[in-house]
Amino acid sequence: MPEQSVAPDRADKEKAKHRLSKRTWVALFFILLVIPLVLVGLGTRMQTMKWEFSLFGFPVVWRLHYAVSLLIILCTMIPFFMVFEKRKPQARELIVIATLSAIAVVGRLAFFMLPQFKPVCAIVIIAGVCFGAESGFLVGAVTGFVSNFFFGQGLYTPWQMFCFGIVGFLAGILFKKGMLPKKRVPLCIYGGLSVFLLYGGIINLAGVLNAGVPLTWPFILTQYLSAIPFDLLHAAATIFFLFILSDVMIEKLERIKTKYGLIEP
Repeated sequence: MPEQSVAPDRADKEKAKHRLSKRTWVALFFILLVIPLVLVGLGTRMQTMKWEFSLFGFPVVWRLHYAVSLLIILCTMIPFFMVFEKRKPQARELIVIATLSAIAVVGRLAFFMLPQFKPVCAIVIIAGVCFGAESGFLVGAVTGFVSNFFFGQGLYTPWQMFCFGIVGFLAGILFKKGMLPKKRVPLCIYGGLSVFLLYGGIINLAGVLNAGVPLTWPFILTQYLSAIPFDLLHAAATIFFLFILSDVMIEKLERIKTKYGLIEP
């Protein structure tokens, strides 16, 4: 009898290990419903709508896409901080997330001369599998917002934030469900497919919706076909950076998590 009870207990523990938490379901609500509705609903108005006012005597122009970008970050922070619902957040836990975001920003700036050849998605994926889906999305969203202060804020900023974030978020979900191990080859495969299909599919949709012309199937097809070389290059860059960075970064991050008892996804 004791031997028979061991297997069910072990199976229950394994199911609990892969079960999505309450905060992840909240994140799913914001990321898969609220944010896409805001992006699609506002569309080109993000660029045309603006508020002009004076601040300490200086004229300020606040465009709608700034507000949408901040809304995306706020929506992401709500489920992220649910990690700390039963305890106070430790500064070192937030510092690790901020550091990963800073590394991704610097990585994007360092390769500014190579269009689409950036390490951002690779770092976001690593953040997702090491610290959870919510952290992966937050790192991606913050990276898109902060780095565009150098590349230029605009209509595409909220879309890029969402695309970077969703790649990291899905990586965290798949890892939690036991479908994406922290190994170089599976991460490279996921990185290439997610960037080409998910990131490329969504960012190209933004181009279609914001083109300002009637939507027809030939136009949509042309937009997606013309973007294939750029999407392939972006996917190849993600595979390349995951191949050279994933093992080293994951090893260091796991060591830090163990040493300081950081967030466990």
